[in-house]
Amino acid sequence: MEIKEMQMSDIETRSAEIEELLKSDDADINSLTKEVEELENRKAEILAEVEQRKKEAEEALKNGTEVEPVKAEERKIMDIKELRNSKEYAQAYASWVLSDYKDDKELRKILTANADSANVGANDTTYPVPVMLEEKVETAWENDEIMNRVTPRFLKGNVKVGFEISSTEAVVHAEGSAAPAEERLVLGAVEIKADSVKKWLYVTTEQYEIGGDAFMDYIYDELAYRIVKKMAAIVIDAIKNSPAASSATNPAVAQLSKALATDTIVVAEGLLSAEATDIVAIMTRSTESAIKALKVSSGENVGDPLDGVTVLHTDALPNYANATSGQAYMLVGDLKSILANFPNGREIKFIFDEKSKAEDDLVKVVGRILAGIGYTKPNQFVQVKKPA
Repeated sequence: MEIKEMQMSDIETRSAEIEELLKSDDADINSLTKEVEELENRKAEILAEVEQRKKEAEEALKNGTEVEPVKAEERKIMDIKELRNSKEYAQAYASWVLSDYKDDKELRKILTANADSANVGANDTTYPVPVMLEEKVETAWENDEIMNRVTPRFLKGNVKVGFEISSTEAVVHAEGSAAPAEERLVLGAVEIKADSVKKWLYVTTEQYEIGGDAFMDYIYDELAYRIVKKMAAIVIDAIKNSPAASSATNPAVAQLSKALATDTIVVAEGLLSAEATDIVAIMTRSTESAIKALKVSSGENVGDPLDGVTVLHTDALPNYANATSGQAYMLVGDLKSILANFPNGREIKFIFDEKSKAEDDLVKVVGRILAGIGYTKPNQFVQVKKPA
């Protein structure tokens, strides 16, 4: 393309190419310098044309006449939000990921052609996720009954959250009486370390080689769901593995040994701290069904055995019928006491293994998110265990 025919996006693309060429030891400095000058002149012409059109538009408004609208090709620059929502960007992003994050030529070309976004990814190998893929992760997060209630954070490194183990109560100090004893405050701190939460699946070599944004769409859908489901199971483990009494590094979870009955949830609620406000009961569907059946079979005029508490379902706990003695079959409490930290955001990173199952024409796709999940507030949950 001749320089006189170039638009702004073409100029930016060629300028970036020249910048790379100038780094070479055998670069033709004189020729490239001349071309840069011509590009700058063409850029000035385009800007002058835009200014002229603006003046014409202003005059038209004053005179009440119409002016020909600016052609689409005269405005090709997009901000980063528009760019991330484009099909072109999604396809380039997919190509970059499928190259094992090595070939970013298409991404850089698109970003360079859009001046508002040209600095993104310039100093490292990180590019913003296309809106379509980002929304899939957010949807998986929002659709999970457990994870959409925890407290999210996006802090770099390990996170320490302080909590109160014990303290003396405030007192009334009557005038003239002896000074009250100094308050005794015992504090603890739970440290939340981020680990890779992973899930993998196999795709055929035919699917993998087709690639593109449609392929990325599929694996994001599947892996985002699986990864978020795994994080919900980690939440369950964090509550189950907390001690009955707070230590310097672990807040307490109240313990209740009780057979399933119409008053089980009500009794469990009575063991919670007053700070627990958005109370849920986590159990399997089978256990919930068994509670409701007890009300029917008892023949008693009892109220709602769920006590209006929101029931969340999980397969990370056993059914009451299958639970062993001393095993938790229900968790009752406030999920805001769970902190989920994502040091690198909620973006899913991928690894593609074409070798381990090559004989079966399969490619292993591993998705991972760096996340730390921890229970942070004492007595905001109760473990309900099956008695002996």
